[in-house]
Amino acid sequence: MTLQATPLNAIHRALSARMVDFGGWDMPVNYGSQIEEHHAVRTDAGMFDVSHMCVVDLNGEHVRAFLRGLLANNVDKLQTPGKALYSCMLDEKGGVIDDLIVYFFAEDHFRLVVNAGTANNDIEWIAARNAATNSGVRITPRRGDNAPDGVAPLAIVAVQGPNARAKVWNAFPSTQPSEALKPFNAVVVQDPALGEVMVARTGYTGEDGFELVVPAENVAGLWEKLIAEGVRPAGLGARDTLRLEAGMNLYGQDMDIHTSPLNAGLAWTVDLQSERDFTGKAALVAGGKTQQFVGLILRPANGKAGGVLRAHQKVITPAGEGEITSGTFSPSLSQSIAFARLPLDVALGAEVQVEIRDRKLAATVVKLPFVRNGKALVS
Repeated sequence: MTLQATPLNAIHRALSARMVDFGGWDMPVNYGSQIEEHHAVRTDAGMFDVSHMCVVDLNGEHVRAFLRGLLANNVDKLQTPGKALYSCMLDEKGGVIDDLIVYFFAEDHFRLVVNAGTANNDIEWIAARNAATNSGVRITPRRGDNAPDGVAPLAIVAVQGPNARAKVWNAFPSTQPSEALKPFNAVVVQDPALGEVMVARTGYTGEDGFELVVPAENVAGLWEKLIAEGVRPAGLGARDTLRLEAGMNLYGQDMDIHTSPLNAGLAWTVDLQSERDFTGKAALVAGGKTQQFVGLILRPANGKAGGVLRAHQKVITPAGEGEITSGTFSPSLSQSIAFARLPLDVALGAEVQVEIRDRKLAATVVKLPFVRNGKALVS
């Protein structure tokens, strides 16, 4: 099978990146040292090619009403142009089709950014709901492999870290807005070298920074100029350890079509209070929350780590069994950490056991996240 490639593929290879098959995409896992890339984001600035993700523009007179029924979170929270909202998109059984960010730019223009591996299915689902509700929304994918003829494909680069914003502004002064851009907001600017740029103060690392959406034909210039400013390229490996430390779910691992968002730590993204109906609401109300989504820290035995927490390992508690959904060794904490779905009666601070190969190792239940803005939140 031929892997799909982002517009930066040749540059990754020129930088001697180790490339892997990531859901059918040829993507960099690291450029030499995953640990150094991780720490660069926590202490300075790093950047990720996330052009495999897909921008989808939605236009039309009834687009807000359509999104009210499509998404579990309530787009009526979006009243100021540029404001963003994180939400799940559910099927009728309350399972997560995808998690995404929706941006509001005008009453007839919203923008979604959806996950790479689910993009085509997402677009089909959105189109089917559009037809079923007779909403008349125009759906325009903007990724290179699915942008319609005559529509410019877009690429995305995430620049993250305490110095990320300053370095982006130094490289591209036009991206610095005249007024402070608050977290989870975006602005569209014109840059002489890049063309139209969506500057979104969002990310997937637990650090400050931007996600920059630019015409695909200009993204190489963006990448190279940011390198010249000292922004370090980082791959999927560091992206995974960073998002895990930050308590951020990964679709297909921490939740999927068989998972209720209420059991995946995503109840805060679901609006069950308003009278608004949405696909999957009835199933969520009927099913309720049956598990809790928490963090685990592996405790050393006899002064030694003893293992690494990984997905699908069994968790044994006095209230019953649970399962790890994601696990790794945390570079920031120098400990093994994980997400787990556990019975509701297990308390924060409780000690549980994790089956690792033929051993049962002690772990402590903690509240997520582990790390945010460079600071450890657990011990």
